[in-house]
Amino acid sequence: MGTRYASAGHTDTGKVRRLNEDAILLRDDVGLWVVADGLGGHAAGDFASGLIVERLSRLPRQEDVVDFIEAIEDTLQQVNQELLRRAHDLRVDLIGSTVVVLVQDRDFMLCGWVGDSRAYGMEDGCLRQLTRDHVHGIKDDATQFAGSAAVAAPGTLTRAVGAQEGLLIDWIVASHAAGTPFLLCSDGVNKEIPDAELDMECRRQREPRVLLARLFELALGRAARDNVSAVIVCRQE
Repeated sequence: MGTRYASAGHTDTGKVRRLNEDAILLRDDVGLWVVADGLGGHAAGDFASGLIVERLSRLPRQEDVVDFIEAIEDTLQQVNQELLRRAHDLRVDLIGSTVVVLVQDRDFMLCGWVGDSRAYGMEDGCLRQLTRDHVHGIKDDATQFAGSAAVAAPGTLTRAVGAQEGLLIDWIVASHAAGTPFLLCSDGVNKEIPDAELDMECRRQREPRVLLARLFELALGRAARDNVSAVIVCRQE
């Protein structure tokens, strides 16, 4: 790919949940990093997030980033349909997952997401959230899916892989200056660590493995009410 990246990732069940329904993917070789968060409160969230990561792990890297993005979108659309069929066959309401992906190109990064898994990046020396949660109203601890934002209770998801026909994936372009980290995370991270504290830690430590260890020390040292997953990516000089 030309540009070199260092990355680190980890996922943990946390202190409350009995099952880890998160999944992560680090593919420095093709410039693709992923965090998927299976929907708790619904059936087989671990299957949904695992299927997303397993399918994206197979993708070859196309030379043209647009072709690569289209392949990622096609893969997520296929997973969406498969999860809908599986939920129908098992007669359950929903089998789904949120997802956030980071894709490297020579001159920029592309971030795509569905749901409330987040991506953060550095801008003018400060960490900012790149994604925008697909959540109705003010986000709280609830991460269950609601099919219509018009009738959804505040804090419920309005978009997830496996939840609806016609999956919509949002994308944003971000700059990638050398030495500045990107953070992908499930909401188990931002439930425990406020954005201002994430900003402080990301400015204090840029080495991915050290920063990752610090974030997990903080999250697991608190309530850790949900599964905790994070991937940190940093462009090398």
